[in-house]
Amino acid sequence: MCLKEQALKVRENAYAPYSNFKVGAALRTEGGDVYTGCNVENVAYPEGTCAEAGAIAAMVANGQKRLTAIYIVADAPKPVSPCGGCRQKLIEFADGDAQVTMATLDGVEKTMTLGELMPGAFTEEHLENT
Repeated sequence: MCLKEQALKVRENAYAPYSNFKVGAALRTEGGDVYTGCNVENVAYPEGTCAEAGAIAAMVANGQKRLTAIYIVADAPKPVSPCGGCRQKLIEFADGDAQVTMATLDGVEKTMTLGELMPGAFTEEHLENT
């Protein structure tokens, strides 16, 4: 099953009773393994979890540390990009050339590299003198 199919499938499991804005994400690691995540809301809004963060957590829980691609899908009129926090989480586990595909349920897709989404990213290189 491709990343698109897995993201669409896991999106159905999203817990979004407050916004009704379900998001699904599927990522591929360097070794070809695929991990998925969906958004999980909470009545205390800041305590929710994004789909991308869920997929990253599943990847790390399975001993993987590098991703090469991610597919994110939501029911929106145009492709939804990862929030700023998720962009930072993605750059922690991927190089700037990792492919980020954002999609709608209607099949509209936009693919960018993580470097294009996160220019000037804060990385471990900034901590070299500490």
